[in-house]
Amino acid sequence: MKFKSLIVLTGLALPFAAVNAAETMPKDTMMLSEIISDLESQGYENITEVSMDDGVWEVEVRKDSKEYELKVSPTDGKVLSEKEDRW
Repeated sequence: MKFKSLIVLTGLALPFAAVNAAETMPKDTMMLSEIISDLESQGYENITEVSMDDGVWEVEVRKDSKEYELKVSPTDGKVLSEKEDRW
């Protein structure tokens, strides 16, 4: 079982961002606020969770009234995958 530590972010409308305690951030990682801003400029909204897993950010968002889980590169903010999150 993996335990995630909580990172408190101020100035962002996020409940939390979690990073696995054993996870090492790439040294050229963009600021999370920049990545969030880039996602918002692409039409993603209501970002509810951000976590680092296997070297990429996993981000839960809404766009066009649908919920998605994104995998986002921490070094350039590029969306690597977009999976519709269906309940």
